[in-house]
Amino acid sequence: MGVPVWSRDGNICIGEALKSAVRLTFPKGALLKDPNHVFNTRLDSATVRAVDFREDDGVNEAALQALIVQAVALNTAKTRTR
Repeated sequence: MGVPVWSRDGNICIGEALKSAVRLTFPKGALLKDPNHVFNTRLDSATVRAVDFREDDGVNEAALQALIVQAVALNTAKTRTR
């Protein structure tokens, strides 16, 4: 069985079900600004950033949406410059 992948002119994020969390991995996450510190794992990677959601975690929906908008903008900017 595969994993969900959201894309727009390239991958935006990948969903994974872990034993104790659901993870959204942003392949180009290191290029995104995260002033609200949504990313909480894969912080040592040169390219990837991820956020793990656990059962009782709250979700800062506006901050997560801002990351998604940035990821889309990053991908579409690359497409426009070709």
